[in-house]
Amino acid sequence: MAAARPEDRSMIARIASHSSWAKTQDRAARTAPARAAFLDRFERQVDPDRKLPSAERARRADSARRAYFTSLALKAAQARRRRKADGIRL
Repeated sequence: MAAARPEDRSMIARIASHSSWAKTQDRAARTAPARAAFLDRFERQVDPDRKLPSAERARRADSARRAYFTSLALKAAQARRRRKADGIRL
């Protein structure tokens, strides 16, 4: 394919992505490595040297994950309030 115009690149990438996902038999298996890496991030955060017992590391990682998602929820709520105060509608 010839070099795409900059404004077409995004659309071409979306076509490729949708085509790839259309051929995927097991979506969960395809994304499993990414989910595992995401969850491992919290274990590395709470126990970088892997010195804690696995059960304790898992409990702490779960708390770190919950804190992460709660902070995202707080940021989203604050952004919604700012948009509402500014009269911005999405």
